[in-house]
Amino acid sequence: MTSVLTVAFDADDTLWHNEDRHQQCQRRFEVLLAPWADADTVDERLHRTQMSNLPRFGYGVKSLTLSMVETAIDISSGQVASETITAIVEMGKELLDRPVELLPGVVETIDTLDCHRLMVITKGDLHNQTAKMESSKLADRFWRVEVVAEKDTTTYADVLSRHGIDPARFVMVGNSLRSDVLPVLELGGRAVHVPYHVTWRHEAGPHSDDLDHLDVPTLACLRELPAWLDAWSRPA
Repeated sequence: MTSVLTVAFDADDTLWHNEDRHQQCQRRFEVLLAPWADADTVDERLHRTQMSNLPRFGYGVKSLTLSMVETAIDISSGQVASETITAIVEMGKELLDRPVELLPGVVETIDTLDCHRLMVITKGDLHNQTAKMESSKLADRFWRVEVVAEKDTTTYADVLSRHGIDPARFVMVGNSLRSDVLPVLELGGRAVHVPYHVTWRHEAGPHSDDLDHLDVPTLACLRELPAWLDAWSRPA
């Protein structure tokens, strides 16, 4: 007989596609700024601006869009045309308006795990993340949905404390080593790494090296998750 776990899922790039769409947008942004800089320079300057703006704007499409506008003005020394700024804003709107596309196996996997208490813990803009969850039609399958400003040890400790969750019976599932794996391990919880085919450089961070020394399975897809959880949830 298995024992109930609290299993939390990341949302973007774990339940549905996200980062590839952002990178497609950034490739278009590089083309718009080609008169002033090459693609590598535009990419580096945008990343630098995003990192500077994180404390002000947080994560998400709105933050990306504002950072693209700021980068365009900076790289062009203020010469960028209003039509280009309009095009950047429209790209942001397109990202916000695109329908959610679930990753393969998400629905079947979640339904297989109904013996456990399921959550979503995702960071980003509250309005956008809530809208994506509603669009996904997955919300009713989860006990709680938490949209947080950051995913670090302090945030996870607060979420677990508020909901009375024992870290030893908590498992976080996600694509980001920085956000979904290492903070949870520091709290004494467990984590499952399910990589996405592309990763935002900030999420890859300084911790994307070998995980062999950690008790963290790396799965090819979510369909492999139930077997791991079954083994973990069996009483010793």
